Amino acid sequence: MRRNKLSFIAAFFCGFVVLNTACAQVPPVQPMPVGAAYLSEENLSAQSTVLLNNEQGAIPLKDLDRSAIASVRFNHEYATSFDSLLNKYTLIKPFNGLTYLAVGKLTDDLKLFNTVILQVTDRDLNNPRLLEFVAMNDKLKKVVIAYFGSGLMLDKLNAVTTPVLWCSRISPVAAAFTAQAIFGGVAITQKMQKTMSAKYVAGSGFATVKTRLQYTVPEAVGIKSENLLPIDNIAREAISDRATPGFVVLVAKDGKVILNKAYGYHVYDNTQADKITDIFDLASVTKISATTMEVMQLVEQGKLNLDSTVSSYIALARNTNKKNISVRELMLHQAGLIPYIPFYERIKPTDHSSDSSAAYPTKVTDGYYMRKDYFKDVMWPQMLNTALRTRGKYVYSDLSMYFMKEIVETVTATPLNEYVQTHFYNPLGMQTAGFLPRNRFAKEQIVPTENDTYFRHNLLTGYVHDQGAAMVGGVSGHAGLFASANDMAILFQMVLNGGSYGGAQYFKPETVAQFTARQSNVSRRGLGFDRWDPEVSKHYPSNYASSETYGHTGYTGTCVWVDPKSGLVYVFLSNRVYPKDSQLLNSRRIRPRIMDVVYEAIQKGMQ
Repeated sequence: MRRNKLSFIAAFFCGFVVLNTACAQVPPVQPMPVGAAYLSEENLSAQSTVLLNNEQGAIPLKDLDRSAIASVRFNHEYATSFDSLLNKYTLIKPFNGLTYLAVGKLTDDLKLFNTVILQVTDRDLNNPRLLEFVAMNDKLKKVVIAYFGSGLMLDKLNAVTTPVLWCSRISPVAAAFTAQAIFGGVAITQKMQKTMSAKYVAGSGFATVKTRLQYTVPEAVGIKSENLLPIDNIAREAISDRATPGFVVLVAKDGKVILNKAYGYHVYDNTQADKITDIFDLASVTKISATTMEVMQLVEQGKLNLDSTVSSYIALARNTNKKNISVRELMLHQAGLIPYIPFYERIKPTDHSSDSSAAYPTKVTDGYYMRKDYFKDVMWPQMLNTALRTRGKYVYSDLSMYFMKEIVETVTATPLNEYVQTHFYNPLGMQTAGFLPRNRFAKEQIVPTENDTYFRHNLLTGYVHDQGAAMVGGVSGHAGLFASANDMAILFQMVLNGGSYGGAQYFKPETVAQFTARQSNVSRRGLGFDRWDPEVSKHYPSNYASSETYGHTGYTGTCVWVDPKSGLVYVFLSNRVYPKDSQLLNSRRIRPRIMDVVYEAIQKGMQ
């Protein structure tokens, strides 16, 4: 009886998903090509992909912050490549349709998703139950069909109004290309060469434009992959000499990610390898990735004036020496503020507790909570009453961004972390970027920083390394942001694009130009942004960076640099402070040397 039942299930399953009456053998999976071979297949995929039923402009997908997206596959053998590329743009939940014996059960499991991407093949489209599934969900959700096949089954989709991307090539590269086309990572330019059904006739097809990052190979921008191999040698040096346990590097040129690679391990025990999806403590890269982003938007909207004074926004500053400091001076680090205050050195036993409570609500790390209003009672008055000895001169100061956080939160009545999450990170499709990562991610996905033996007395994983930022609960204007390399690439490609990404405009180009250009007569700085140093002997941030280059470094061993002249976004994320602060990453010039390799590869081109 059991054997008969299993036979029935197998037959039912086979009939649901397979074109023929008997289950066919799955062909061996084709490996992903590299270098010039990848580029050749990518070009063929572009020539073989047509977008149909896009009258409403649904493709490329937009409004990622309001989308819950599922990807459902059936017989597509390159679903892994397809889903991997989808997840570069936003969080996608994959479903294997082959594991479902009933259309209704799959539909039920998709109830919390408002967008469904279906991967289908010729075999799938010959199955009436699959077509029933498409018809049912097309009425309930936004559906996108990615059809990989001969095109002979397009007549099965004559009644469908949802967008259909048809790619006649069957390969992992074709899968990757089509996935990127759904999000605007690549443009669709082709029309149907011949009539395939009464609806899908020769000349049919919609063109799209590229609106997001593309993920490809160096050859796509005229660079030989082999010319980037010296980065591997620098990585071996950095890790073997214990400049850092590991790192992730990402390079995007001309809107195309051509390198994204992880090296080493989370820590020196070599048990958990770094991954490109790992989340790092960005340290002072927070200044440009969070606080400055909000400042730019508020200035553009006329809600914040760069030449207004601190006392215009902060009432407590009106009776201090900070009252006439301008927002512009804070953003240029010319306000005369001291570089930093070691706040943790003043903590008393009564200021913290090992347990959280109404009296001790501010979490600093596991088993360490600050008393209520410690920032207001102790830290903030201390900052407000510091001396001003260098006003008008460039003195890099973390205090400037403490002040800017208070200012922007006063203007918006919204905490900094919430503002940037809802106005930038979520709409851009940034999956990991944000403050307080332990509230959202598994500890294993976050790279540890210092083994703190002097303040918090534990290994910091997902709790901000900066002591002052930790004491205010992990959200500050100068530190506290965590993210993956891909998220940083998305954010700063948007900036490089003049404020646009994914079909949305986050800033006007002139706002980006204003903040990223040199704005000081006494330093190299932009507004919030660090920049290329005109003192050539410093080779900062690289031997070859152009004078247009802007970005920032972070104390934990991170940096983001954008060079508009080369169309370059360079992201380097590490944890050089593990297990304790070490200057080897800086003294060995690991970050700029890798950047040099990229420029040298560009110069060599395809020679």
